Amino acid sequence: MGPATPTWVFLGAALVLAAACLPISHYYNENYGRVTLSTRQQMRVAVVAVIGAPVFFGASLLARSRADWSLDLPVNPTAALFALLMLAAVAVSVGLRAHHVIIWGAVLVAGLLPVWDGADPSNIGLVLAGVAIVATGILDHRLLVRTFGSAKGLDLENSNAGA
Repeated sequence: MGPATPTWVFLGAALVLAAACLPISHYYNENYGRVTLSTRQQMRVAVVAVIGAPVFFGASLLARSRADWSLDLPVNPTAALFALLMLAAVAVSVGLRAHHVIIWGAVLVAGLLPVWDGADPSNIGLVLAGVAIVATGILDHRLLVRTFGSAKGLDLENSNAGA
């Protein structure tokens, strides 16, 4: 039994978080605009996802499971495999930057350290991945703003941007 055992607690928390994201998303769009990957980049990410998702779930089950056929390795496959997928997705889309390699490399190393004995570490792996996603997002945003500036500062009158 966890803290969100009644289903309504989880659904309520998800709705509150979704509602909080709406004004944040609106502010971001108004001040910075939207960045969309090219069709080619989107296809590359799709290939990584189609290949990576089954590998992620299959290897995660094989490496750390309560079943008799499990390898029962003292690693955190959730953290390690998620880090590999993120590194691959970023590499084939926008290209790796130093902060991607540092953040996701740290999650990968943490997941591969042989210290994950005992209870199932998949939840901790998800927390590590969540923290890494937030840190990566903040640094990606910082890079975007430093590179392009605010959308409000652009002169869109004589361009196709924003159309």
